[in-house]
Amino acid sequence: MQQVSAPLLEVEDLRVRLRTPRGPAEVVNGLSYTVGRGETVAVVGESGSGKSVSVLALLGLLPARVATVTGSARLDGEDLLTMSPERLREVRGPGVGMVFQDPMTSLNPVLTIGRQLVEGIRAHGEVSKAAARERAAGLLAEVGLPDPQRALDRYPHELSGGMRQRVVIAIALANNPSLLIADEATTALDVTVQAQILDLVAGLQSEHGTGVIWITHDLGVVAGIADRVLVMYGGRCVEDGTVDDVLERPAHPYTRGLLGALPDLASADDGELATVPGVPPAPTDLPPGCVFWPRCPVRSDPRCATEQPPLAVVGASGGGLPHRAATWCEEG
Repeated sequence: MQQVSAPLLEVEDLRVRLRTPRGPAEVVNGLSYTVGRGETVAVVGESGSGKSVSVLALLGLLPARVATVTGSARLDGEDLLTMSPERLREVRGPGVGMVFQDPMTSLNPVLTIGRQLVEGIRAHGEVSKAAARERAAGLLAEVGLPDPQRALDRYPHELSGGMRQRVVIAIALANNPSLLIADEATTALDVTVQAQILDLVAGLQSEHGTGVIWITHDLGVVAGIADRVLVMYGGRCVEDGTVDDVLERPAHPYTRGLLGALPDLASADDGELATVPGVPPAPTDLPPGCVFWPRCPVRSDPRCATEQPPLAVVGASGGGLPHRAATWCEEG
Protein backbone atom coordinates (compact mmCIF):
# COMPACT_ATOMS: atom_id res chain seq x y z
CA MET A 1 0.00 0.00 0.00
CA GLN A 2 2.56 2.57 -1.06
CA GLN A 3 2.02 5.81 -2.91
CA VAL A 4 3.39 5.69 -6.47
CA SER A 5 3.51 8.07 -9.44
CA ALA A 6 0.96 10.89 -9.55
CA PRO A 7 -1.51 11.09 -6.64
CA LEU A 8 -4.98 9.68 -7.18
CA LEU A 9 -6.44 12.61 -5.23
CA GLU A 10 -4.77 15.97 -4.68
CA VAL A 11 -6.53 18.46 -2.39
CA GLU A 12 -5.17 22.00 -2.30
CA ASP A 13 -6.20 24.79 0.09
CA LEU A 14 -9.70 23.41 0.69
CA ARG A 15 -11.88 25.89 2.59
CA VAL A 16 -15.50 25.52 3.65
CA ARG A 17 -17.52 28.39 5.08
CA LEU A 18 -21.07 27.82 6.30
CA ARG A 19 -23.63 30.58 6.75
CA THR A 20 -25.24 30.24 10.19
CA PRO A 21 -27.53 32.37 12.40
CA ARG A 22 -24.45 33.15 14.52
CA GLY A 23 -22.42 34.34 11.54
CA PRO A 24 -19.98 32.68 9.14
CA ALA A 25 -18.58 29.37 10.37
CA GLU A 26 -15.08 28.60 9.10
CA VAL A 27 -15.40 24.82 9.21
CA VAL A 28 -12.43 23.87 7.03
CA ASN A 29 -9.44 26.19 6.72
CA GLY A 30 -6.74 25.63 4.09
CA LEU A 31 -6.67 21.83 4.07
CA SER A 32 -4.15 20.28 1.66
CA TYR A 33 -3.21 16.61 1.26
CA THR A 34 -2.82 13.82 -1.30
CA VAL A 35 -3.97 10.22 -1.52
CA GLY A 36 -1.96 7.80 -3.63
CA ARG A 37 -3.22 4.73 -5.45
CA GLY A 38 -3.47 1.88 -3.00
CA GLU A 39 -2.73 4.21 -0.08
CA THR A 40 -4.74 4.64 3.10
CA VAL A 41 -4.82 8.11 4.65
CA ALA A 42 -6.43 8.20 8.09
CA VAL A 43 -8.04 11.46 9.24
CA VAL A 44 -8.38 11.76 13.01
CA GLY A 45 -9.54 14.41 15.46
CA GLU A 46 -12.35 15.22 17.86
CA SER A 47 -15.95 15.65 16.75
CA GLY A 48 -16.38 19.11 15.25
CA SER A 49 -12.86 19.31 13.82
CA GLY A 50 -14.11 19.39 10.21
CA LYS A 51 -13.29 15.82 9.15
CA SER A 52 -16.68 14.84 7.70
CA VAL A 53 -17.46 18.27 6.24
CA SER A 54 -14.17 18.25 4.35
CA VAL A 55 -15.02 15.04 2.46
CA LEU A 56 -18.68 15.98 1.92
CA ALA A 57 -17.39 19.15 0.26
CA LEU A 58 -15.30 17.06 -2.17
CA LEU A 59 -18.40 15.25 -3.41
CA GLY A 60 -20.64 18.31 -3.67
CA LEU A 61 -22.87 17.06 -0.86
CA LEU A 62 -23.08 20.31 1.10
CA PRO A 63 -26.12 22.55 0.42
CA ALA A 64 -25.04 25.34 -1.92
CA ARG A 65 -27.33 27.89 -0.23
CA VAL A 66 -25.37 27.72 3.03
CA ALA A 67 -21.93 26.40 2.04
CA THR A 68 -19.13 28.18 0.19
CA VAL A 69 -16.38 25.80 -0.92
CA THR A 70 -13.08 27.00 -2.41
CA GLY A 71 -9.76 25.42 -3.32
CA SER A 72 -9.23 22.43 -5.59
CA ALA A 73 -9.61 18.66 -5.33
CA ARG A 74 -8.23 16.83 -8.35
CA LEU A 75 -9.25 13.21 -8.81
CA ASP A 76 -7.16 11.71 -11.62
CA GLY A 77 -6.44 15.27 -12.73
CA GLU A 78 -10.10 16.38 -12.84
CA ASP A 79 -11.24 18.96 -10.29
CA LEU A 80 -14.19 17.69 -8.25
CA LEU A 81 -15.04 21.18 -7.04
CA THR A 82 -15.64 22.59 -10.51
CA MET A 83 -17.48 19.62 -12.01
CA SER A 84 -21.04 20.03 -13.26
CA PRO A 85 -23.71 18.22 -11.21
CA GLU A 86 -24.16 15.73 -14.07
CA ARG A 87 -20.45 14.90 -14.22
CA LEU A 88 -20.25 14.63 -10.44
CA ARG A 89 -23.07 12.06 -10.46
CA GLU A 90 -21.07 10.01 -12.96
CA VAL A 91 -17.98 10.15 -10.73
CA ARG A 92 -19.80 9.12 -7.55
CA GLY A 93 -19.70 5.34 -7.59
CA PRO A 94 -16.89 4.20 -9.92
CA GLY A 95 -14.77 7.28 -9.16
CA VAL A 96 -15.50 7.84 -5.48
CA GLY A 97 -17.48 5.62 -3.12
CA MET A 98 -18.45 6.87 0.32
CA VAL A 99 -19.48 5.09 3.49
CA PHE A 100 -21.54 7.60 5.45
CA GLN A 101 -21.38 7.95 9.21
CA ASP A 102 -25.07 7.25 9.93
CA PRO A 103 -26.48 4.34 7.90
CA MET A 104 -30.08 4.93 8.97
CA THR A 105 -30.15 8.41 7.40
CA SER A 106 -28.17 7.41 4.29
CA LEU A 107 -30.48 4.54 3.31
CA ASN A 108 -33.93 5.19 1.82
CA PRO A 109 -36.44 3.82 4.35
CA VAL A 110 -39.14 3.05 1.73
CA LEU A 111 -36.94 1.06 -0.68
CA THR A 112 -35.65 -2.46 -0.16
CA ILE A 113 -31.96 -3.07 0.35
CA GLY A 114 -31.82 -4.91 -2.97
CA ARG A 115 -33.36 -2.06 -4.92
CA GLN A 116 -30.93 0.46 -3.47
CA LEU A 117 -27.93 -1.72 -4.33
CA VAL A 118 -29.18 -2.66 -7.81
CA GLU A 119 -29.96 0.97 -8.66
CA GLY A 120 -26.38 2.04 -7.98
CA ILE A 121 -24.89 -0.87 -9.93
CA ARG A 122 -27.07 -0.31 -13.01
CA ALA A 123 -26.59 3.46 -12.95
CA HIS A 124 -22.91 3.05 -13.81
CA GLY A 125 -22.90 0.16 -16.27
CA GLU A 126 -24.85 -1.81 -18.86
CA VAL A 127 -25.98 -4.56 -16.53
CA SER A 128 -29.20 -6.54 -16.55
CA LYS A 129 -31.42 -6.42 -13.50
CA ALA A 130 -30.79 -10.10 -12.78
CA ALA A 131 -27.01 -9.71 -13.03
CA ALA A 132 -27.10 -6.60 -10.84
CA ARG A 133 -29.17 -8.45 -8.22
CA GLU A 134 -26.67 -11.30 -8.25
CA ARG A 135 -23.84 -8.82 -7.81
CA ALA A 136 -25.75 -7.17 -4.94
CA ALA A 137 -26.18 -10.49 -3.14
CA GLY A 138 -22.47 -11.18 -3.57
CA LEU A 139 -21.58 -7.81 -2.06
CA LEU A 140 -23.78 -8.44 0.97
CA ALA A 141 -22.08 -11.80 1.45
CA GLU A 142 -18.65 -10.16 1.22
CA VAL A 143 -19.47 -7.68 3.99
CA GLY A 144 -20.69 -10.50 6.23
CA LEU A 145 -24.46 -10.05 6.10
CA PRO A 146 -26.18 -13.37 6.93
CA ASP A 147 -28.58 -14.80 4.33
CA PRO A 148 -27.83 -12.14 1.68
CA GLN A 149 -30.54 -13.29 -0.77
CA ARG A 150 -33.23 -12.75 1.84
CA ALA A 151 -31.65 -9.47 2.96
CA LEU A 152 -32.14 -8.04 -0.56
CA ASP A 153 -35.91 -7.99 0.00
CA ARG A 154 -35.78 -6.42 3.44
CA TYR A 155 -36.14 -2.75 4.35
CA PRO A 156 -33.57 -0.76 6.38
CA HIS A 157 -35.72 -0.72 9.52
CA GLU A 158 -35.77 -4.52 9.53
CA LEU A 159 -32.01 -4.67 10.00
CA SER A 160 -29.88 -3.97 13.05
CA GLY A 161 -27.56 -0.98 13.15
CA GLY A 162 -24.53 -3.13 12.37
CA MET A 163 -26.32 -4.79 9.46
CA ARG A 164 -27.30 -1.41 8.01
CA GLN A 165 -23.69 -0.30 8.31
CA ARG A 166 -22.61 -3.32 6.28
CA VAL A 167 -25.20 -2.50 3.62
CA VAL A 168 -23.84 1.05 3.31
CA ILE A 169 -20.33 -0.37 2.93
CA ALA A 170 -21.57 -2.75 0.22
CA ILE A 171 -23.16 0.16 -1.68
CA ALA A 172 -19.90 2.12 -1.51
CA LEU A 173 -17.92 -0.84 -2.87
CA ALA A 174 -20.48 -1.81 -5.53
CA ASN A 175 -18.70 -0.11 -8.46
CA ASN A 176 -15.10 -0.79 -7.42
CA PRO A 177 -14.33 2.91 -6.79
CA SER A 178 -10.92 4.43 -7.44
CA LEU A 179 -11.22 6.27 -4.11
CA LEU A 180 -13.11 5.03 -1.06
CA ILE A 181 -14.07 7.51 1.67
CA ALA A 182 -15.02 5.76 4.90
CA ASP A 183 -16.52 8.00 7.59
CA GLU A 184 -16.54 5.99 10.83
CA ALA A 185 -17.23 2.94 8.67
CA THR A 186 -16.69 0.28 11.33
CA THR A 187 -17.90 2.10 14.45
CA ALA A 188 -21.17 0.14 14.73
CA LEU A 189 -19.57 -3.26 14.05
CA ASP A 190 -18.22 -5.86 16.43
CA VAL A 191 -14.51 -6.58 16.21
CA THR A 192 -14.92 -9.77 14.16
CA VAL A 193 -16.95 -8.08 11.42
CA GLN A 194 -14.69 -5.03 11.66
CA ALA A 195 -11.69 -7.22 10.83
CA GLN A 196 -13.64 -8.73 7.92
CA ILE A 197 -14.41 -5.27 6.50
CA LEU A 198 -10.80 -4.14 6.89
CA ASP A 199 -9.64 -7.26 5.03
CA LEU A 200 -12.21 -6.60 2.29
CA VAL A 201 -10.96 -3.03 1.80
CA ALA A 202 -7.35 -4.24 1.81
CA GLY A 203 -8.24 -6.73 -0.92
CA LEU A 204 -9.85 -3.97 -2.97
CA GLN A 205 -6.68 -1.91 -2.62
CA SER A 206 -4.50 -4.83 -3.66
CA GLU A 207 -6.61 -5.75 -6.71
CA HIS A 208 -7.61 -2.32 -7.99
CA GLY A 209 -5.17 0.14 -6.41
CA THR A 210 -8.01 1.83 -4.56
CA GLY A 211 -7.07 4.86 -2.48
CA VAL A 212 -8.76 5.17 0.91
CA ILE A 213 -9.58 8.11 3.17
CA TRP A 214 -10.47 6.59 6.55
CA ILE A 215 -12.09 8.97 9.03
CA THR A 216 -12.11 7.54 12.53
CA HIS A 217 -11.71 8.08 16.27
CA ASP A 218 -10.22 4.59 16.67
CA LEU A 219 -6.45 5.00 16.81
CA GLY A 220 -6.10 1.22 17.07
CA VAL A 221 -7.61 0.87 13.60
CA VAL A 222 -5.38 3.71 12.38
CA ALA A 223 -2.26 1.91 13.59
CA GLY A 224 -3.32 -1.25 11.78
CA ILE A 225 -4.41 0.05 8.36
CA ALA A 226 -3.06 3.54 7.67
CA ASP A 227 -0.04 4.51 5.60
CA ARG A 228 -0.30 8.18 6.56
CA VAL A 229 -2.20 10.09 9.25
CA LEU A 230 -3.70 13.58 9.10
CA VAL A 231 -4.69 15.12 12.44
CA MET A 232 -7.40 17.80 12.25
CA TYR A 233 -8.39 20.37 14.83
CA GLY A 234 -10.48 23.51 14.40
CA GLY A 235 -10.85 22.89 10.66
CA ARG A 236 -7.09 22.76 10.11
CA CYS A 237 -4.49 20.06 9.68
CA VAL A 238 -2.27 20.40 12.75
CA GLU A 239 -0.04 17.40 12.02
CA ASP A 240 0.52 14.85 9.27
CA GLY A 241 3.05 12.20 8.36
CA THR A 242 3.52 8.46 8.14
CA VAL A 243 1.57 6.41 10.66
CA ASP A 244 4.79 5.56 12.50
CA ASP A 245 5.92 9.18 12.71
CA VAL A 246 2.60 10.55 13.96
CA LEU A 247 1.77 7.77 16.43
CA GLU A 248 5.29 7.13 17.74
CA ARG A 249 6.82 10.61 17.50
CA PRO A 250 3.91 13.08 17.78
CA ALA A 251 5.04 16.70 17.48
CA HIS A 252 1.87 18.74 18.09
CA PRO A 253 0.56 19.10 21.66
CA TYR A 254 -2.93 18.13 20.45
CA THR A 255 -1.70 14.89 18.89
CA ARG A 256 0.18 14.08 22.08
CA GLY A 257 -3.00 14.75 24.03
CA LEU A 258 -5.04 12.37 21.86
CA LEU A 259 -2.49 9.60 22.23
CA GLY A 260 -2.13 10.27 25.95
CA ALA A 261 -5.85 9.75 26.43
CA LEU A 262 -5.65 6.15 25.20
CA PRO A 263 -6.05 3.57 28.01
CA ASP A 264 -2.95 1.48 28.71
CA LEU A 265 -4.20 -2.03 29.38
CA ALA A 266 -0.72 -3.21 30.29
CA SER A 267 -0.32 -0.65 33.05
CA ALA A 268 -0.99 -1.53 36.67
CA ASP A 269 -2.13 2.02 37.31
CA ASP A 270 -5.92 2.05 37.65
CA GLY A 271 -6.17 5.84 38.00
CA GLU A 272 -8.23 8.19 35.85
CA LEU A 273 -7.64 8.43 32.13
CA ALA A 274 -5.73 11.44 30.87
CA THR A 275 -7.86 14.02 29.07
CA VAL A 276 -7.39 17.04 26.84
CA PRO A 277 -8.84 19.88 28.97
CA GLY A 278 -11.46 22.23 27.54
CA VAL A 279 -13.59 21.93 24.40
CA PRO A 280 -12.88 22.55 20.71
CA PRO A 281 -13.44 26.12 19.51
CA ALA A 282 -16.71 27.09 17.79
CA PRO A 283 -16.10 27.54 14.04
CA THR A 284 -17.88 30.90 14.30
CA ASP A 285 -15.35 32.12 16.88
CA LEU A 286 -11.92 30.69 16.15
CA PRO A 287 -8.98 32.09 18.13
CA PRO A 288 -6.73 34.57 16.26
CA GLY A 289 -3.60 32.48 16.72
CA CYS A 290 -3.07 28.75 17.03
CA VAL A 291 -6.47 27.05 17.12
CA PHE A 292 -5.28 24.84 20.00
CA TRP A 293 -3.88 27.72 22.09
CA PRO A 294 -6.85 27.98 24.54
CA ARG A 295 -6.45 24.28 25.48
CA CYS A 296 -2.69 23.86 25.02
CA PRO A 297 -0.86 22.54 28.11
CA VAL A 298 2.52 23.69 26.76
CA ARG A 299 2.18 27.34 25.63
CA SER A 300 5.94 27.73 25.38
CA ASP A 301 5.84 30.29 22.54
CA PRO A 302 3.90 33.55 22.98
CA ARG A 303 3.42 33.86 19.21
CA CYS A 304 0.80 31.10 19.40
CA ALA A 305 -1.64 33.52 21.06
CA THR A 306 -1.81 35.83 18.04
CA GLU A 307 -0.29 33.99 15.06
CA GLN A 308 -1.23 30.75 13.35
CA PRO A 309 1.83 28.46 13.20
CA PRO A 310 2.47 27.17 9.66
CA LEU A 311 2.42 23.47 8.88
CA ALA A 312 6.18 22.93 8.78
CA VAL A 313 8.43 19.89 8.41
CA VAL A 314 9.63 18.54 11.75
CA GLY A 315 11.37 15.46 10.39
CA ALA A 316 11.46 12.88 7.59
CA SER A 317 10.66 9.21 7.88
CA GLY A 318 12.79 6.42 6.48
CA GLY A 319 10.69 6.49 3.31
CA GLY A 320 11.43 10.18 2.81
CA LEU A 321 7.86 11.36 3.43
CA PRO A 322 7.77 14.58 5.47
CA HIS A 323 6.48 14.68 9.02
CA ARG A 324 4.81 18.09 9.48
CA ALA A 325 3.23 19.88 12.42
CA ALA A 326 1.68 23.33 12.91
CA THR A 327 3.34 24.22 16.20
CA TRP A 328 6.10 26.29 17.74
CA CYS A 329 5.82 24.51 21.09
CA GLU A 330 8.39 22.01 22.22
CA GLU A 331 7.24 19.08 24.35
CA GLY A 332 7.01 20.05 27.99
